[in-house]
Amino acid sequence: MNVQTLKVLEAKFMAVYPGGFSNPELVQIGKKHKMPQMIEFAKQRFAKENFSKDAKILDSMIQLVSRSSMVSVFEKPKFRDYVRSLSDDHREVLTSGLLQLLHGKEEVGFNMILDVLDYGKLAKWTLLSVWQAYYTPQKGVFIKPTTVKNIIRVLELEGLQYTPRPDFVFYKRYRAAINKMKKEVDTSFTSSNAAFSGFLMMAMAL
Repeated sequence: MNVQTLKVLEAKFMAVYPGGFSNPELVQIGKKHKMPQMIEFAKQRFAKENFSKDAKILDSMIQLVSRSSMVSVFEKPKFRDYVRSLSDDHREVLTSGLLQLLHGKEEVGFNMILDVLDYGKLAKWTLLSVWQAYYTPQKGVFIKPTTVKNIIRVLELEGLQYTPRPDFVFYKRYRAAINKMKKEVDTSFTSSNAAFSGFLMMAMAL
């Protein structure tokens, strides 16, 4: 990690947007993402006790993806239609995978979800990482390919090689890098990992 580059990005961002995310222009942009509402939705719908009802969990998964500003508009209907077409066995694997991802063995859950999405040719980073980005916003990271590749390159993150196919080892290492970088900047940028990634994305574009 190149801390000096990170500090330069922070300085450039603050010069353009005084006050950081409290800047009026950024406050308006932030409202469009409805992050507090999405986090609350995820916390309520994916609480551990709700996983006894597969159908409701699947409906909630569809709703979260449909409402997320981070997921591509092209992926949303594909995910919805695919989940609704799943066999009973795949439905059970998908819900069990999400349960493991959020409340149990994280890597097991990640790979269970990956297997189901892979079967429908929907093994996309966005659809693998969106759950933790909302459910554990201070820990989980959202993987947006172009942004992630730029962050790795610009900030010289060692030991990270992006691959189009989701991979838990990469996810875990990238998450660790993000959570480490957060400690080097003003706390106004770290209300969530999604917010921090948004700061990096905007700063790199300045």
